[in-house]
Amino acid sequence: MDNGLMALLWQQMWSGLRGASTPLPEVNFTGTQRFSSAWPVTELASASIALAAQAAADLAGISHRLEVDSRLASRWFQRSFIPINRAAPALWDPFAGDYETQDGWIRLHTNMPHHRAAMEQILGAHPSRATLEKTVRVWGKTALEQAVVDAGGCAAAMQSLSQWQQHPQGISVGSEPLIAQTLQPEASAPSWPLFPARPLTGVRVLDLTRIIAGPVATRFLAGLGAEVLRLDPPGWEEPALEEEFTPGKRCARLDLKSPAGRERFEALLAQADVLVHGYRADALSALGYDAESLQKLSPGLVDVALNAWGWSGPWRNRRGFDSLVQMASGIADFNRQWIKSASPVPLPVQALDHATGYLMAAAVLEGMRQRRLHHTGYSARLSLARTAALLTRFPYPDAPRTENLTSQPYDESVETEITPWGIGYRLHSPVWLPGTPLVWSRSASRLGTEAPCWKH
Repeated sequence: MDNGLMALLWQQMWSGLRGASTPLPEVNFTGTQRFSSAWPVTELASASIALAAQAAADLAGISHRLEVDSRLASRWFQRSFIPINRAAPALWDPFAGDYETQDGWIRLHTNMPHHRAAMEQILGAHPSRATLEKTVRVWGKTALEQAVVDAGGCAAAMQSLSQWQQHPQGISVGSEPLIAQTLQPEASAPSWPLFPARPLTGVRVLDLTRIIAGPVATRFLAGLGAEVLRLDPPGWEEPALEEEFTPGKRCARLDLKSPAGRERFEALLAQADVLVHGYRADALSALGYDAESLQKLSPGLVDVALNAWGWSGPWRNRRGFDSLVQMASGIADFNRQWIKSASPVPLPVQALDHATGYLMAAAVLEGMRQRRLHHTGYSARLSLARTAALLTRFPYPDAPRTENLTSQPYDESVETEITPWGIGYRLHSPVWLPGTPLVWSRSASRLGTEAPCWKH
């Protein structure tokens, strides 16, 4: 762990949440192991988790100094649930990954069936990755990227840092705040009890997020006692991620494009304290639920949203994922040069997703604090690309090339977690705040197994 980079990232995140004039809280970051990367990934993990925990402490009026275990924080960016006597599920579709073109590299994201279908619409169905590689090689990377995107798929050509900084989208997202925050119209005072042991007891969180940042945020909120109700559309599945990201949550299905679904959603929203969503920039507005409409349906709502590419610029409504943002923003190319590889080298984990998730959780908690102080609603907007812009301010080309993180005895809880898929252990929390543990009231569950209603 690099203490100088840690301090810089912590200061940047705190300023992004509370402003540069607010005194910087002291946090005790411990540990020496770090991810092997030309980017400060361990430092990003530690600082983002610290920000969410500090926001929880401030909301509940807890004055204890935080302590963050940087090695454990890094492990939470890998996987927090360790199955027993079975393999962890595969995270990638066989055709997802990096491909060489005529003039560089491109990444195709095919994990969702409709995204794979969009890729095949352009490149055809292939019996193996090897035959797909031959087809991709005759394309130019930018032309193929645009063709796949136009077909409704997900792709990103590899760019250097300088190319992204000169790209219209890179310029746009670079001018956005890390966390764009807006106070909304006045509302009544909230009735949250804010017990230090479970600060979010009695807080209702409506979760309209998927893969991965949003579910990280709502998992953290559930660990502080919030009632989290996740809503997915009919047919949506995340088989490789459910066990990791659904502890403490109830998971239901709802079709926001049907009259009955909209009526149920609006009834749920009217009783919600927090809405977290991860649609493309204009998608929720197109359904009639812009920020103003949401506040009318739920006065005082804390409304926090993310997208992949930012909230301004030509790509604001483009589909995207962490691995694609790494390719476009120069992260994969810089790592490639650091390792002296011919092909792209991504971060060792989906760090943009996880870090943005904890930044979102911090924004929710800050919104709740603002609601208590000023009796107003609140909205915040974040993006994976803006988190990438933060990370790429701090390249670490002199980083030691070390072995990746190792597990240690007692990293996992001694209590077995029983899920619909089997049994396993959850990692201990990487953050220590005396008297305020991260504890999930229920184990992970399958999507769509609950009714779309509040428990209490």
